[in-house]
Amino acid sequence: MSLTNQKERLSPLTAEQVDHYREFGYVLLHGACSHDLIDAFNSHIYTIRASDDMPDWAKPRARGVVSDAERFSVRLFNPHRHDGFALQMMKLPVIRGALAQLMGDEACGVQSMYFYKEPGSRGQAAHQDFYYIKNEPRTMIAAYVALERIDEENGCLWVIPGSHKAGLLPHGAVRNHAEHEDWTHETEGVDLSKEVPVVMEKGDILFFHELLVHSSTKNRSADRWRRSYVCHYIRHDSEITEREDLKKKIRLDV
Repeated sequence: MSLTNQKERLSPLTAEQVDHYREFGYVLLHGACSHDLIDAFNSHIYTIRASDDMPDWAKPRARGVVSDAERFSVRLFNPHRHDGFALQMMKLPVIRGALAQLMGDEACGVQSMYFYKEPGSRGQAAHQDFYYIKNEPRTMIAAYVALERIDEENGCLWVIPGSHKAGLLPHGAVRNHAEHEDWTHETEGVDLSKEVPVVMEKGDILFFHELLVHSSTKNRSADRWRRSYVCHYIRHDSEITEREDLKKKIRLDV
């Protein structure tokens, strides 16, 4: 994939932050996205899901009937393919710039997910993103935008610093179904006592390596959601090797 006509890009990460990413597999960029933009995006997604004429791409399930419970609980997969606002959130200049610093070249988007995680909902067991999204050469990075405060109470991410250096680990069945969704898989052979929480304020963006072992816990709050927008990116010269549904690459510089 050839990239031309590039716009000037930002360099939001310091040298120390780039070194932190390389050493530990993740880096947190504070206050990277304005609250006004986040509020507008959340309202936009709410309007789509609240509509009686919800478009097919936004429906929680692949069927005609949508229950009220599903409208604001089931995540939206790949809204960037159908919705201009979601696409522009994937292409935020600060994300493009940070990814170029971490990858050493331009990135392209391949997947987006809008998460609700309402009170009481379960998290996802420890895993590595590369297990689900194979790419060669291996360059994938996730950008996780906090759409409100995210902490231990409402189910923040937990990471094992430096675990990206261990390579792809085996994954098996989820063990704790009360804590984690049971339709995914769980990394095996890792010491989960080394996990640390990543507390984020609204507008923070977490960048993390495709081999970083990470998980999320149950939302134990009484009335707090944990909305986030998570996109996956690969370097422009990388390719998705197995997932036909993710092979289309989205340029960030146009």
